[in-house]
Amino acid sequence: MKKISLLVLSAVVCTSCAVIRPGEVGIKQTLGKFSNKVQTEGTVLYNPITSKVVKESTQTKNIKLVLSLPSKEGLSVNSEISILHRLEGDKVASVLKNLGPDYENVITSVFRSAASDVCAQFFAKDMHSGMRANIEKAILEKMKINLEKQADGIELIAVLMKRIQLPRGLANSVERKLQAEQDAMRMEFVLKQEKLEAERKIINAKGERDAQLIIAEGLTSGIIRIKAIEAFRELARSQNAKVIITDGKTPLIVGNETDAKAEDSKQK
Repeated sequence: MKKISLLVLSAVVCTSCAVIRPGEVGIKQTLGKFSNKVQTEGTVLYNPITSKVVKESTQTKNIKLVLSLPSKEGLSVNSEISILHRLEGDKVASVLKNLGPDYENVITSVFRSAASDVCAQFFAKDMHSGMRANIEKAILEKMKINLEKQADGIELIAVLMKRIQLPRGLANSVERKLQAEQDAMRMEFVLKQEKLEAERKIINAKGERDAQLIIAEGLTSGIIRIKAIEAFRELARSQNAKVIITDGKTPLIVGNETDAKAEDSKQK
């Protein structure tokens, strides 16, 4: 019985268990040598005397840096950098063998070299404009080339340049230039509005002119005489006193009907 208990105790002491969680992989290292098999989620049994299980995250990580980057004109541009990367699960052994567990230090060194080479080809103002995306892409491509020479298994996802801080004098110049461009765009908009308003007035004037021409062409002498007769007829129906001066070619009505009768009596 004692022998059985001793064997069980020895087995427990000589066997340990490691738990691999989601987003992790584990690789067994026996007497300093890494296994070719990568363990995913679950449990891994190993002998703690001769072996251990190295666990590494395969989730996306973010390395944050604050650097002073050189520009083409020799200025220094301060920037906050984010390097997004992750380990490829089936290639963890290659990374650990060639770079070790502190592989992020190697990524940082590779970035510093690549960023200096790339940024030196651009002007400082380019880092603060739409050229920033091109700079980020160029740095990422150069990093991939340099990193693949050292180890295979690190996926570089993106290089992000944030909070670009230009030198004081250059920042003021860029600000003045942007202000001038905005003023020019505003003036262009105002001129365009004025031009549209002028075109609208011209169109209205032409429309009124054409309408007057059409009316004038339709007013013949006969129509004018008929309209005049109608107007005098309406005036004749009115009970108010009235004095009408004409050229002798249109009907003439002076006063009302009472005045007309009185005038007839005087004449008799």
